[in-house]
Amino acid sequence: MSNDTYILTTKDFTILEALCDNWQGRNDRLVALCRRKIQKAIVVFRDDLPGDVASINSRVRFRAHAGESDIRVISTGQATGPVGLFLPITTLRGLALLGLRASQKIEFENSNGLVETVLLEAVEYQPEASRRERQMMGQEAVTSLQRPHLRLVSGGMDGRHGQLAGACDGPDDPGPSAA
Repeated sequence: MSNDTYILTTKDFTILEALCDNWQGRNDRLVALCRRKIQKAIVVFRDDLPGDVASINSRVRFRAHAGESDIRVISTGQATGPVGLFLPITTLRGLALLGLRASQKIEFENSNGLVETVLLEAVEYQPEASRRERQMMGQEAVTSLQRPHLRLVSGGMDGRHGQLAGACDGPDDPGPSAA
């Protein structure tokens, strides 16, 4: 795969198209990078996405400017959580990482006008790969069986004559004379 080719799921591709069409704030660098991703994208179904490709909601380890590694979850920017956990695709680095394969680099012009290089070192978690693994192990059926169920027991009230503990024989409303 060339360094200027990106693999996107149909969902991620659609999100990028909507983002490019409705970009708030009109950051020219973000729009340019978004259009570049769309033009150079190889679009696949989620079941066909290789496990080493960064998709939305993937946890990735990357390195910018040949600095220290950082681990983040690529998000759409709508997630709320601890600061520093998510890297929204509404940022240059988040958008740059989307669709990259492990060991692939991308260069883009950052907000200071300087060329920045980002290397995707590894995809540590990818929702599409996780889903495929669950399906292969049959856990989707097991998960539904783990929910608590109401179980009826025949003769469970035997010996109690249908009376609940603490119940009295008479009515619990003393009537108007109690007033």
